[in-house]
Amino acid sequence: MRALIIIDQPPYGSWEGREALDMALSLAAFDQPVALLFCGAGVNWLRKGQDAGKVQQKSIERNLAAAPIFGVEALLADAGACDQYGLAEADLLDDVCITDFGTELTGGFDHVAFAG
Repeated sequence: MRALIIIDQPPYGSWEGREALDMALSLAAFDQPVALLFCGAGVNWLRKGQDAGKVQQKSIERNLAAAPIFGVEALLADAGACDQYGLAEADLLDDVCITDFGTELTGGFDHVAFAG
């Protein structure tokens, strides 16, 4: 049973995205295949060199970098959202795959959940 968790919230300002990340890490810890798709403002989670201190929070960059170690199968970024937010592949964390968000992608998963 493969799961796709979609995060469309910005990385700072609400807890919905962090809760979705925690859910993905929990699923992976129990050997459940899971991938994370970042779309909309959520692609900003994947931006390298974040300075979360300006908003008095910890950067999520280390959490995301560790996700594959915990068993998260893939970190995916929606190509359209990357274009919208001016993010090129070089601006993203390592091992992020840019893809098109649509039924072709989501159809490959048994469960699809949106954060928020």
